[in-house]
Amino acid sequence: METLINFLQMGALGNFTVGNLSMLIVGCIFIYLGIAKDYEPLLLVPIGFGMLVGNIPFSPGMSIGIYENGLDGGQASVLSILYRGVTQGWYPPLIFLGIGAMTDFSCMLANPRLILLGAAAQVGIFLTFIAALALGFTQTESAAIGIIGGADGPTAIFLSSKLAPHLLGAIAVSAYSYMALVPVIQPPIIKLLTSKKERLIKMKPSKPVSKRLRIIFPILAFMITGFIAPGSINLLGFLFFGNLLKESGVTERLAVTARTAFIDIITILLGLTVGCSTDASRFLTPASIKIFILGASSFMVATASGVLFAKLMNVISRNKINPIIGAAGVSAVPDSARVCQMMGAKEDPSNFLIMHAMAPNVAGVIGSAVAAGVLLATFL
Repeated sequence: METLINFLQMGALGNFTVGNLSMLIVGCIFIYLGIAKDYEPLLLVPIGFGMLVGNIPFSPGMSIGIYENGLDGGQASVLSILYRGVTQGWYPPLIFLGIGAMTDFSCMLANPRLILLGAAAQVGIFLTFIAALALGFTQTESAAIGIIGGADGPTAIFLSSKLAPHLLGAIAVSAYSYMALVPVIQPPIIKLLTSKKERLIKMKPSKPVSKRLRIIFPILAFMITGFIAPGSINLLGFLFFGNLLKESGVTERLAVTARTAFIDIITILLGLTVGCSTDASRFLTPASIKIFILGASSFMVATASGVLFAKLMNVISRNKINPIIGAAGVSAVPDSARVCQMMGAKEDPSNFLIMHAMAPNVAGVIGSAVAAGVLLATFL
């Protein structure tokens, strides 16, 4: 009987808390949203299951938890070793390599003025930085929280691992949660800020872009952004390298590997370990709640900024832009562009906005990485 009691006390039942129950429920909700609602299943399913793994309690010292890193003389757990890809910033650049290999910048190059929409959406990052300072976070913490407004999970993980590693779990889950909820969050904001007449605007088809320009772009763009924000070279270097593999025409095998099996493997490891990091004793804190609130407001501000800037461009331009595509300025590729297409088609089924929306969408990826580089250089 004494052995049985010791087993129960040292096992899951003896260490189980209400917080663990709460996080298990959240994990199940993430899995449900990914499978039943098809909200970013490649992210929500691994993160949701990781939450289940991370919130089955156990007795410390068993070398199985994600925070048992071996620094106290014990043996590092498998989860802890895999989690180093998050805490030390290995996974985000590798994710960017795959994104670059699957991204077509032609839509942006064919209509360069749409890059401004991607830049305008980054306003959410800096406004959230100010709001986080007002709520009592330090400058480095505020910078890491602010990047959630870019709706770019890998960038949020990269910056928070450098500036606020103790907030990494909350920032990562917040960023990926709002990325997955793009189809829920963005449509009401778009509809609120635009009139039916504006949503019916049809844009001229984009001109074709030469292969030479598509090859030159990643090389030139990397050098320009690297000089502007050296802190972003890990992210943008891998992004543009992946794009060069795709566009060069002579490294197709490498490009296919980068955008398929390679990025899938990294996504699995990143999603699962981020989910595991949400141990209730570390995750359920007042700071985490504030981060989720700031993240939601940041994402909404970023969406609204892109839409409003598109309306402003229409005031001073004869070639009208459908302001719906301003919402694609956030970095949630390609979901926010799909939302724009859905909104436009709902008003007029013959209105195809997807390719126009991809321009600010991919510009937003570059913009959020540059913003992260600026914040890293400023506050590290």
